Amino acid sequence: MRKKLRVAAYAVCVRDGRLLLARSPAAGGTHEWVLPGGGAEHGEDPHDTVVRELEEETGYDIEVTHILGVDSARNVLPGEGLRGPVDLHSVRIVYEGRVVGGELRDEIGGSTDTAAWHDLADVPALTRVGLVDVALRLWRERPVTGRVPVTPEV
Repeated sequence: MRKKLRVAAYAVCVRDGRLLLARSPAAGGTHEWVLPGGGAEHGEDPHDTVVRELEEETGYDIEVTHILGVDSARNVLPGEGLRGPVDLHSVRIVYEGRVVGGELRDEIGGSTDTAAWHDLADVPALTRVGLVDVALRLWRERPVTGRVPVTPEV
């Protein structure tokens, strides 16, 4: 089985009790809310990645104010054609960011289709990826280790 490592950077941006999220297409024509951010390009510093990705996905310029922590996940993905399945290890660096410019807009031709602010109290009711919950725990708890234990799904 092929192995692949992906390094990505995401931002938790909270303003006036609202969290900035982007919406990504999911399997079966559904959508799920994700943190703005994404994969680092070869040679790109993750700090620069999160600033670039956030602008691409939301239209906002941010100032990174804090590194909240790192999350790691492994998934086996089905392969395409003769390449077979892939053991994907994602290392996700989570920053705190503050919007300093730009205007909210949707991404065109990218991995997300819209961006929006959501009341923090409403986030648990959203269809969202697990990283949103991990990142909010990092933001709220600020663990000295930069890591929150993840409870396996049953």
